[in-house]
Amino acid sequence: MASFYTNAPAPSGLLHKTNDHGAERYSPGLNIVIIGAGIGGLTAAIYLRYQGHAVTVLEQPHSTNDTATVLHLTPNSNGLLRRIGIFAEHLDANSVESVSADEEEMRTETADKYTATTMQISEYDANNRLLRNTDLTDSNTLWLHPWHLVNRARLHEELNRRATSLEGEGVPVIIRRCSCVADIDATSGTALLENGERVQGEVLIGADGIHSKARPKVPGGDIGTKASGKSAFCFQVPRQVAMDDVLTREYAEKDGQWHFTGMRKEGEEKAYIQAEWIIKADKAKLIDVYKDFDPSLVALMGKAETETFDAWELLDLGVLPTWVHKRLALLGDAAHPFFADQSQGAGCAIEDAVALAVVLQHGITAGEVPERLRLYEKIRKERANRVQEYLRLAGRDLRNKGLELGLYWRMPVSFGPFPGPRQTFEGRPRSSAQSTFTIASIKFKTSRTILENLFPSSSFRFKSPGTVAYASFSQTTLDKMEWLGGSGYRYFGLYIHGVEYVQNDGQVLEGTFLPILFEDLTDPIISGREELGIPKLYCSIDLWRRNSSYWIQAGWQGASFGKFALDGLREVSLGDDKGTIGGEDDHGIFSYKYVPAVGQRGKADVEYAIFVPHAEEAKAVESKVQKVYKADRASVSLDPLHWEALPTLYHIVSRLAEIPVYEVVEAKVVEGVGVPNFSSARRID
Repeated sequence: MASFYTNAPAPSGLLHKTNDHGAERYSPGLNIVIIGAGIGGLTAAIYLRYQGHAVTVLEQPHSTNDTATVLHLTPNSNGLLRRIGIFAEHLDANSVESVSADEEEMRTETADKYTATTMQISEYDANNRLLRNTDLTDSNTLWLHPWHLVNRARLHEELNRRATSLEGEGVPVIIRRCSCVADIDATSGTALLENGERVQGEVLIGADGIHSKARPKVPGGDIGTKASGKSAFCFQVPRQVAMDDVLTREYAEKDGQWHFTGMRKEGEEKAYIQAEWIIKADKAKLIDVYKDFDPSLVALMGKAETETFDAWELLDLGVLPTWVHKRLALLGDAAHPFFADQSQGAGCAIEDAVALAVVLQHGITAGEVPERLRLYEKIRKERANRVQEYLRLAGRDLRNKGLELGLYWRMPVSFGPFPGPRQTFEGRPRSSAQSTFTIASIKFKTSRTILENLFPSSSFRFKSPGTVAYASFSQTTLDKMEWLGGSGYRYFGLYIHGVEYVQNDGQVLEGTFLPILFEDLTDPIISGREELGIPKLYCSIDLWRRNSSYWIQAGWQGASFGKFALDGLREVSLGDDKGTIGGEDDHGIFSYKYVPAVGQRGKADVEYAIFVPHAEEAKAVESKVQKVYKADRASVSLDPLHWEALPTLYHIVSRLAEIPVYEVVEAKVVEGVGVPNFSSARRID
């Protein structure tokens, strides 16, 4: 892993000599050509320069000056810029934090100017009524690096200065202005300019944005962008100008800086003029769009400086099958464009840039480039695409046929979010505090070796080194379930106790592993599989309960494959019985989610472990044990029959039937109220 320190000496082998370009470029590193001089392209240029490579950036001319746009530098991207000596607070950025007078005095000693404030996100309706207000101050304390709002032009100017400066590590970057790329050859690493000149490198990086010329040169990259039907715009107003008008004074009286971002749907005449990716908004037309809004907002827009009005048409792009091809790699919006209003595009581009510099470390040969670029894609693609999808959902509003954040969505998505045990159709949380449960469980001693074969990954292991293990067959009956109209259902499963899961960071979770759960109703099967990753299947579950007996029979289409009996039941004192299936005070329930990829046999779209912590579940819904019955005798009988009788379950039941019951440790029936809904289920690693 490469490390970058702004006070470190230049990598060995680099020479600095002046010439017409400011420095003679001698380096044993690679010759790298970057198409695009945006935030991502320049960050890549600086980091690659520090790795000892010779970097040339091809920048096309822009016809507008982007002076009003403000970027969110979230902690992840901000930390990466700080490693190369770029501190947003030195660029008059707003910090998402509260700064005391003492801190302010201390910081102004080392910075030209530092502006800090408590940042809030406020949402208003058309009549200027506050709908919600979120204070982000506390959120910023969770991260090592601060969260800033910085003027895009100021940040771009500083990146440009750092890239080309004679000071610092490596050879200064050459930025070729007005170099419009007409074509690209990924095999030779050549960019053909519109003037006929060829610029060749051992690595070619396409950081040329949403309208990328490089994207069509990777396999599957010849896809067009899609209009979202919306555009966003922003503007700046001098504080004193707003203060001088009683109608707009409220906006200027608050501390800190205000950053205004508006959204509008397309359909009317476009209120902007587009030149490449930069859009200049028409102030008069935008004011007309918002003419029916609160007069104070319309007045404020009228006071904005015309040249500060910037706008973006929000464009979308499907997931690319690959970002790399031979000597070419895509970066930033060229690979994964984000909606501009979601404030993550620059951050992800910065992450891409640093990842590229890490895999293209000093000493890499030209022959290793294609392999290193594939490694870059492996490092970045999944994360960037996941953020892209998250922001795609966040960018849709409740009045559109969109998948809103905070709601559970399941197929078919055409009809809106899916009501279930954790939400209503409108997204309100369900209550299961009054729902009832009856749990009949048989805990037994069995073979460790046979149970270990049911673990889906090597991260699972038994806590005890012994050759025996403990498990339970448990059947639960739920009733008075709000989400089922007051009715209920039944389920039973195998619970393997005393299990540990070793996380990637070495931390260990303790719990009970659930390899299979049978249920007798379709609705909870689907919601549990899709929303929670619980391995659920259907079977019929019949019960016979008498004064001292509790019998369970499981089957499929009339074929009975399981019988469980608890006899000699007697009510006992609640005592310290927690009502848990195994009677053990473990941390929670483990399961394993697996979703196959469509059209790719043997490959998973989704595959990871799930953990449901008992402590978090108890906070959401408190389960109260009301009665406990202990059995004198218990038995388990499983018969897989044959494939014809159980055509979809034989392979499962036959494995369950192999589990020996050395000794029944405990058999009991527990009754209570308050049913957890597993809303605290989370992915491990």
